[in-house]
Amino acid sequence: MRHQNSGRKLGRTASHRKATLSALSMALIKHKRIRTTTAKAKEARTVVEKLITRAKNAVAKETAGSPTDIHARREVFAFLRDRDAVTELFKEVAPKVASRPGGYTRVVKLGRRLGDGAEVAMLELVDFNVGQEKAAAKATKKAQPKKRGAKKPAAETAPAAAAETPKA
Repeated sequence: MRHQNSGRKLGRTASHRKATLSALSMALIKHKRIRTTTAKAKEARTVVEKLITRAKNAVAKETAGSPTDIHARREVFAFLRDRDAVTELFKEVAPKVASRPGGYTRVVKLGRRLGDGAEVAMLELVDFNVGQEKAAAKATKKAQPKKRGAKKPAAETAPAAAAETPKA
């Protein structure tokens, strides 16, 4: 029995599981959306939520007048192992979710994978709806009315007039 044992083993050793969750977290922070199995997505969600909360609290301290929280950056970097991801987390993600009390990620189930039938899900950051922004931009582009009644340029009508005159 697994009483009081939280978390999924994901069929890996502890070190492999830690590396997998680190890689998933880094990819999510960089790309704002990743596609993986449902079990990995649910497990990575708990890790990413803690990282974002850590960064959010550090950024809140900085804005309150305290010196920069280097310790928080070091702790996050110890897990992520990617300087760009840590920078993006502290510069972009944390300030954007500053007013949110939690629930920074969303898991959307996508069905089953063709190769092995594994449950697949999309793990995404809630405040970074990249796909929805693109769809909204397309919708506004389509909604713009086309200009009607505009005259055609003379170059387009001239060949048609020449074709109608009979040759002698």
